[in-house]
Amino acid sequence: MRAYFGRRTTISASHRLHSGTLSAEENCATYGKCNNPHGHGHNYVVEVLVGGEVDAETGMVINLVALDEVVRARVVERFDHANLSLDPLFVNRVPTTENLCRVIFGLLKDALPDGELARVRVEETENNFFECEGE
Repeated sequence: MRAYFGRRTTISASHRLHSGTLSAEENCATYGKCNNPHGHGHNYVVEVLVGGEVDAETGMVINLVALDEVVRARVVERFDHANLSLDPLFVNRVPTTENLCRVIFGLLKDALPDGELARVRVEETENNFFECEGE
C-alpha cells in the first residue's frame, strides 16, 4: 500500500513579473502592480509531498530529517531572501509562482533519498496557491 508524507517550510523572496517578449504596456496590462520595476516580495509556504511504500523496519515513507536536508539544500538555501528574477533558473522564464512551483519540483524530483516526489504546493498569499504533480 502506498502512503504519503508531507512537509512544509517557508521562504521569503522577491520577484518582478516581467516578460522580455512583451512590450512595457503589455507587461503592465498582464502583470499589473506585480510588474513594478523594483519588484515585490512574498512569504511563501512550500509544501512537499512524498509517496511510496512504508519501510517495514522504520515505518516511514521517507525520513523527515533527510527530506528536510534536501529541501534546505535545494530550495531554502537557494531562494530564501533572494530575488527570484535574478536566479539563473528564471533567466528564460517569468518568475511567477506557477514557475517557482515547477522549478522547485524539478530541483527535488531526483534528489530524494527515498520515496517519490508526488506534489509540490506553494502558497504565495493566504488566497493564492499553486501545485505541481509528477507525471
